[in-house]
Amino acid sequence: MASSAAAIVFSDSPFRSSPLIHNHHVSRHAPGSVSVVSFNRRVSRRGLAVKSALIEPDGGKLMNLVVEESRRRVMKREAETVSVRIKLNRVDLEWVHVLSEGWASPLKGFMRQSEFLQTLHFNSFRLEDGSVVNMSVPIVLAIDDDQKFRIGDSNRVTLVDSVGNPIAILTDIEIYKHPKEERIARTWGTTARGLPYAEEAITKAGNWLIGGDLQVLEPIKYNDGLDRFRLSPSQLREEFVRRGADAVFAFQLRNPVHNGHALLMTDTRRRLLEMGYKNPVLLLNPLGGFTKADDVPLSWRMRQHEKVLEDGVLDPETTVVSIFPSPMLYAGPTEVQWHAKARINAGANFYIVGRDPAGMGHPTEKRDLYDADHGKKVLSMAPGLERLNILPFKVAAYDTTQGKMAFFDPSRSQDFLFISGTKMRGLAKNKQNPPDGFMCPSGWKVLVDYYDSLSAESGNGRVSEAVASA
Repeated sequence: MASSAAAIVFSDSPFRSSPLIHNHHVSRHAPGSVSVVSFNRRVSRRGLAVKSALIEPDGGKLMNLVVEESRRRVMKREAETVSVRIKLNRVDLEWVHVLSEGWASPLKGFMRQSEFLQTLHFNSFRLEDGSVVNMSVPIVLAIDDDQKFRIGDSNRVTLVDSVGNPIAILTDIEIYKHPKEERIARTWGTTARGLPYAEEAITKAGNWLIGGDLQVLEPIKYNDGLDRFRLSPSQLREEFVRRGADAVFAFQLRNPVHNGHALLMTDTRRRLLEMGYKNPVLLLNPLGGFTKADDVPLSWRMRQHEKVLEDGVLDPETTVVSIFPSPMLYAGPTEVQWHAKARINAGANFYIVGRDPAGMGHPTEKRDLYDADHGKKVLSMAPGLERLNILPFKVAAYDTTQGKMAFFDPSRSQDFLFISGTKMRGLAKNKQNPPDGFMCPSGWKVLVDYYDSLSAESGNGRVSEAVASA
């Protein structure tokens, strides 16, 4: 569940609101990988040494699974000749997007059984050189009995979108049993009905999983007006270098930005400056894939984020808004490891983690599904994330004596008001204003307009946009 209590996760390595792309010192060596030029600089404060550089991607190379432009015509013709086609649903396509750009490096495609089992049981997997990388959520593709039969002894399949357009070729394939109950139990810690992602992508999915290497025929685009905000990890790394950032701190969110979030982000920058960094830059990285029905859709969240920047709540000169294409699992401490790992691959060396990150209410009981503090604790111990260090933050809440969001002072707890995401949504639905200083007025208006649009669609008998499009 979204909250304003947070910790910073430090890694041993080093944006403006418009994600403009420029050529810079990113050199390509072998197909499917990117080698990144990095800076070297150390700052020490209270015994904590922080190296300022673009952190090395997991496995040492940033995977790029998109076919080179010069080969795309040939590969598209080849995709048409493959005898078996597997139709992707929306969540499948989002995972193809994630894999193709290297967010899940060093994965080269959908997981084979060895990677799947290590991810499920160890939240990591071991590479050929013996090193361990974090991987806490399975990235797999399900198929049914009929598809398995049609594949037979073939060693490759073509993946197509909802209307049959070829998206990718999956090669050197391996098919294995889909242990749905075990997957759900180990990912969420419960098999209770009503887990949004499980209901969407697992329980009704096929009984088999197919893994293999991906060759994505061209960059994934959604043509929804938001593609300009979808920067790949390699593009983000280029941008960090271009802007001369000596520290990059990432903030993941799936909700509108309120002033408590902004307080955490601006205070993080202040603390980085105090540590000796000269140009720390914020990567505001909203999740852009599948979300549950009562979350605010991506298109409306992006409008709200733009208003936050326009109103100066966050500094446009030191902030970049870029969409993270992953689906949301709501798997708490398990999923927050994935969120942190992906931002390492994108080049961020600081990661702000909130209270109850990636959490949700229990689907059948009136309580939270996860302990609110476990996410940040797990990050400090997670296998494959040893390069990360956690700097805890105090809880932020609305200070009624100051009329603004502030860090919670337990000695005068009666002065603070906690406004949950549920309460915030309720106020917006009822066209009620939150306390002054909770959110910038123009950003709040976007929320009110969104809930007005739902009422209008309901009155017209239309089905509202229930989930965020990728």
